[in-house]
Amino acid sequence: MKKIAITQSRSVIGTTEKQKKTVRGLGLRKIGETVIKEDRPEIRGMIRKISHLLKVEEIK
Repeated sequence: MKKIAITQSRSVIGTTEKQKKTVRGLGLRKIGETVIKEDRPEIRGMIRKISHLLKVEEIK
């Protein structure tokens, strides 16, 4: 299965509580941190909701 690298590029200060929980649900804690996740619809949906806070790259 394909993988994606998700990097937090902006702070969660000033975002809604739901967006903060989504960032934590992806496993991110601070700016510049990167996690590797499988490319699944659930993960893509989470990314779509907070795309303004993230940088996403596909890993081959």
